[in-house]
Amino acid sequence: MTYSFHPAATAEFERAIEYYEGCREGLGYEFALEVYSTVTRVLEYPDAWPVVEGEIRRSLLHRFPFGVLYGREATRIYILAVMHLQRDPDYWKGRIVEG
Repeated sequence: MTYSFHPAATAEFERAIEYYEGCREGLGYEFALEVYSTVTRVLEYPDAWPVVEGEIRRSLLHRFPFGVLYGREATRIYILAVMHLQRDPDYWKGRIVEG
């Protein structure tokens, strides 16, 4: 199984890396590693995390207050958001493409 990021998810991921790197040198890198570790867990066990809406699930990061929101397709995980947990919980819903 492969994965890809929605363009807006990529942008928020990059912003979060920059933010953490500004807090402490190397922390942005550690954040990125944690996101990719979470994505790896999702790829291994895509149905293990709770559904937040429809068929969209959320897997929480361990060290940072973020969740990875994703949908599962036949051969791919589509990451809709790398969401800070204090953000409006519905902001990402416009990224879902009805098909």
